[in-house]
Amino acid sequence: MRTNILNPMIMAALFSTLSLAETSIAADGQGEKQQEQKQERVQKKSEQDQKQQQHRVQQEQKQDQRQEQQQQKQQQQERVQRQSDQNQNQQRVQQQERQKQNQQQKQQQRLSQQQQQKLISQQQQRVVQYRQHLEQQQSVAQQNATQLQQQKRVAQYRFQEQYLERVRQQQVQLRDNRFDYDRDPYFYTASIYRYNRGGTYYQTNEYGAKTLRQAVNYGYEQGFRAGKADRDDRWRGNYKDSYAYRDANYGYSGYYVNRTDYNHYFREGFRRGYEDGYNSRYQYGRFAGGNYSILDTILSQILNFQALR
Repeated sequence: MRTNILNPMIMAALFSTLSLAETSIAADGQGEKQQEQKQERVQKKSEQDQKQQQHRVQQEQKQDQRQEQQQQKQQQQERVQRQSDQNQNQQRVQQQERQKQNQQQKQQQRLSQQQQQKLISQQQQRVVQYRQHLEQQQSVAQQNATQLQQQKRVAQYRFQEQYLERVRQQQVQLRDNRFDYDRDPYFYTASIYRYNRGGTYYQTNEYGAKTLRQAVNYGYEQGFRAGKADRDDRWRGNYKDSYAYRDANYGYSGYYVNRTDYNHYFREGFRRGYEDGYNSRYQYGRFAGGNYSILDTILSQILNFQALR
């Protein structure tokens, strides 16, 4: 009996001991697991800190590179600007030197007082003759206008009226103009070009050359309008039939060149302009800014100026 009573007690003690042991083992296992999790968190945080540190370093390096590139770019721009300023200064100096040389040349080439008086005398005679010619042309123009009306050439009549209005304005300006011969540079500037008309060579300075260039351009413009008018009227093409071609004084002020020279080069431009206008093309000229003008290459061929020096 006694032995039986002790056995249950022994068994209970044994179970209690085993239970404590299991509890202790479980606690130890859980502690180790928590320790491992803690170490993993510490490791992850350390890795994150390292990545953030690397990212900051990379960003700082990129920023340094950008700043360096900007500084290099700014330095390059400053070098380019300095070079540009130097070039502009050199060009300014060269331009001033050229102007000085041109001024010296002009002074050296200035005509004598006797030559100036000769040009002024020729000019005064030229003006008187031009005034007389304009007065004589009025009756001729009226006869031509009447003929155009009879032929019912409406477009050509309208063109001629516009042409004559410009010539009338020139006549008024010529009558009212008080020309200062002593101050006009044409009369004391030496000739720098020569040109050939009809087998004879003539000389002129830049002011006369400019007037002849205008004669060709005015001729082309008026010729184009005359040719277009004949085409609009469905009239046979013939530039010589135009009053403007025969008159050839459009744009002529009476100064700087002889009227015969101006008329000649006006007609050279007129003929080419008429062909372009009548045929609706631009073989000899162009249309820009609301104006018709002859091509520079054709202009050079017509005038064929040759430098005297």
